[in-house]
Amino acid sequence: MNIIQSVILGVVEGLTEFLPVSSTAHMKFTNPIIGVEESAFTNMFEVVIQLAAILAVVLLYFKKFINFKKLDFYIKLIIAVLPSLLFGYLLKKHIDSALSNLVFIACVMIGGGIVLLFVDKWFTNPTITNETQISNGTALKIGGFQVLSILLPGLSRSAATIIGGMSQKLNRNTAAEFSFFLAVPTMLAASAKSGYDAYKDDPNIFSGNQLTILLIGSIVAFVVSVIAIKAFVGFVKKFGFRTFGIYRILAGIIMLILIWQGVIKN
Repeated sequence: MNIIQSVILGVVEGLTEFLPVSSTAHMKFTNPIIGVEESAFTNMFEVVIQLAAILAVVLLYFKKFINFKKLDFYIKLIIAVLPSLLFGYLLKKHIDSALSNLVFIACVMIGGGIVLLFVDKWFTNPTITNETQISNGTALKIGGFQVLSILLPGLSRSAATIIGGMSQKLNRNTAAEFSFFLAVPTMLAASAKSGYDAYKDDPNIFSGNQLTILLIGSIVAFVVSVIAIKAFVGFVKKFGFRTFGIYRILAGIIMLILIWQGVIKN
């Protein structure tokens, strides 16, 4: 991987991490298009720049996120992240296999898009309008929805948790914000595990040029994410999720065509 490729992937990650369109799917299809080959480093790169994108949440929601007086807020996040940690550990082989199947990812993109076409009509009359009203039980249920995004690469972590939140009577804005908050401990854990695994396979993986590439990609992902989050929250408040559903269906179809035509190898 070179610096230009890391910048492109940083932009893709920053734009898609918080939108319900699956950053994983976009990264998996962008890699072969720009000539990035799969390796221990590129796999780790994808996870770490996700964490960099997630840290944009800490910046934009600093007062809410760094408020140690609200201990119950952190307890809710810990409860919500536990299902993903458990199932991620137990089902690692299944997850790795699914991540390598681009046809499966494209089909999940389409299926998730169909769901988003109707989600605004399914969950009406929300009663929870801020994170303080979320109970521990509700947090656990939202965390259960996040597990679906692990088992079904291409579903989108943000889509799964936002839909999960709306199913528990959170309004659009609160569901989106809790999804953002939940991403922080989730990606911290994933990045730590990915970095450890990559270092174990190759102790020189963080040396020289590779560390520079990782740093540049992370900075780009962070900056683009700040912009994307602000735009996304305003868009969802006004228009809902139908537009994202249409995009996912079209993107999934294009992905399948690229595979069928041999442009991308499955």
